[in-house]
Amino acid sequence: MEHIRVPKVENVCLVDRFSARKKVVGTLYLTSTHVIFVDPEGHKETWISHMHIGSVEKKTATANGCPLQIRCKNFLNVTFIIPRERECQDVCSSLITLSQPENLEDLYAFHFTASDATNRQNGWDFFDLKSEYLRMGVPNDNWSLSTINKDYELCDTYPRFLYIPATASTPIVLGSARFRSRGRLPVLSYLHRENQAAICRSSQPLSGFSARCEEDESLLQGIRKANPSSKYMYVVDTRPKINAIANRAAGKGYEKETFYSHIKFKFLGIENIHVMRSSLQKLIEVCELQNPTMSTFLSGLESSGWLRHIRAIVDTSAFIARMIQEGVSVMVHCSDGWDRTAQTCSLASLMLDPYYRTIEGFQTLIEKDWLSFGHKYTERCGHISGVDAKEVSPIFTQFIDCVWQLTQQFPMSFQFNERYLLTIHDHVFSCQFGTFIGCCEKDRVDLRLRDRTYSLWGYTSKYTSNFTNPFYTKNMEISQPTILPTVNPQSFKFWRAMYCRFDGGIHPKESITDVVCAMKDQIESLDDHRKLLEKRIAVLSKLLGYSAGEDSLMEAIQNLSSSESMDFRSLLLDDVSKDNADDVIKSSSATPPSGANRRNRLENDTECGGFDNGNVTLASRSLEEGDCVVSSGATDEGDRPGSIQVDQLLTELHSVATEWKSLRSAVVCSCALPFEQHSKKHHCWCCGNVYCTRCVDSVRLPGHDSSRPSPVCKSCCEWLKNTPVPSVNDFQKLQERA
Repeated sequence: MEHIRVPKVENVCLVDRFSARKKVVGTLYLTSTHVIFVDPEGHKETWISHMHIGSVEKKTATANGCPLQIRCKNFLNVTFIIPRERECQDVCSSLITLSQPENLEDLYAFHFTASDATNRQNGWDFFDLKSEYLRMGVPNDNWSLSTINKDYELCDTYPRFLYIPATASTPIVLGSARFRSRGRLPVLSYLHRENQAAICRSSQPLSGFSARCEEDESLLQGIRKANPSSKYMYVVDTRPKINAIANRAAGKGYEKETFYSHIKFKFLGIENIHVMRSSLQKLIEVCELQNPTMSTFLSGLESSGWLRHIRAIVDTSAFIARMIQEGVSVMVHCSDGWDRTAQTCSLASLMLDPYYRTIEGFQTLIEKDWLSFGHKYTERCGHISGVDAKEVSPIFTQFIDCVWQLTQQFPMSFQFNERYLLTIHDHVFSCQFGTFIGCCEKDRVDLRLRDRTYSLWGYTSKYTSNFTNPFYTKNMEISQPTILPTVNPQSFKFWRAMYCRFDGGIHPKESITDVVCAMKDQIESLDDHRKLLEKRIAVLSKLLGYSAGEDSLMEAIQNLSSSESMDFRSLLLDDVSKDNADDVIKSSSATPPSGANRRNRLENDTECGGFDNGNVTLASRSLEEGDCVVSSGATDEGDRPGSIQVDQLLTELHSVATEWKSLRSAVVCSCALPFEQHSKKHHCWCCGNVYCTRCVDSVRLPGHDSSRPSPVCKSCCEWLKNTPVPSVNDFQKLQERA
């Protein structure tokens, strides 16, 4: 808090980038973790995490105030007009300091505490490197587990456990590590279980113009021979060849073909981190144009080169996957083996293995290829101050974009949806979780992240339904285990939901994925409700004397619905013998559900055709007068266990919403949180209204036949707590007595 010069500024104007007339006046708050803008009239709140802030710029003061522009790493761009220039300067200085912590341990993750008492250990045990390689069938006769790096002494940016050819001796491994940049020797990343073709990864060799290493040559031959089905292998250098040649002057470079027999070499031309950083900056400038014409936007998109780079990464990954599918092993490297190598190895594995296309598998893929084998998140994402600006680059952003491109070409092959990718991307920069803090496994062990921070995977596991793709077909794992994308230029799309996510008015009012999910949920809820109603009607039909021989339950329902009165009391007294009536009728002291909102729902349900007005009136009057109700069990007349009362039947009927509010009309949650394009909108299965994630709990609905929890808003949860809830088996007991 000592860095906050001014915690609150009133009469701040939030400017709409696309319309100068759309100005919102509210209050700006600065906390230790967020900037919060509150619009009192619109009841909206805008939250910006300090760690998401990429740049803060104080512009020249005008007659209306002093503009302050904030650009974020998740592509949010907002401008506040602060009345007084001194306050604007204080806010600007505070945000610059708060958004650039000096040390890793000052990051948000080390101070964040979950509000719902989530176990801090949840999610950290989801991934185990040995278990993942066992799933691939390793160790085996051709590949062995090496503990030579158990103390991170051989290579401090590699994991403790390395998988190498079974023929590789310790001297060969040590010699190869000395010959590779930063000690990142060739090791196994992915093994195809059927044909034993392998994806291996490393960094560039320290070959210079003429140097060679026999140990490194032997290690690559060991990789080739570990795949008995192929007489040769590929070494894929993901860099443009001109870049690799230039690195020779620094004593690095690439392998000389004459020293490596039965190995084919291929350069695939993915540009370096500096080109990628410049490309993203140009793309952002295009996205921030206020009134672009079609030609201006398309020409700007083309000149940025962003989609061209995305295509190059996907094309390289598809080549690797195609070689593996044909039974040829591939060894991949770039310069240091943690940028382009991580991109292509993980994407190729994603194309080859359907497990990685599930929610759990995608987490495993990131843990293996990006976290265990190292990626410079601290530098590439600019997590702390003091990072060289030339080291910042959108490498992981490109990876997420490439995965999204694959989901567009194969929409039925991925269990996760677009929101899942955006959530992961957001939290790489938010530093709210410890998952992406540090550059390698050793860094995370030294920082004791498992004990001191929360895991992102623990968070996502609680909201799996938010991230599920409704079009996912599990049978695709068998019918299409390998997906090889089309790499024609016209196959690649501009990802509007990523780069223009916060620009209002340019997105569809309803996401197709969310609409389909909502439809599936509603069908599931109504079907569960139907099953319970069938049980209830079956028992009531038997009590009223309808025999099981009557063709079907539908005939019994028709008989019931054709009665002059649907009042349970009248039906029971008229149709059940007096002796039986004494057993199944008792006086009720129950009271109807209270609260104006519940009464409104009863009225709305009546209008929708749930009951006719007369029947609801009769049921309500019966309750108020203490009239007869259905009951099971014969005990003292004061109270009978397991009884089913009319108010309990009404609870079952009214605890399940038959009509759900349209997602299109939901703009702001009841808690004042605005629904953005990427926000998950939840239907309350009890009242049918739409809420945000934090306003929904999971509880069992009495109107459902199953006992599994359903999403229910907090007000409905409170109503259910104070409402008689019958047991699912109560009517079965009643049927036995009948």
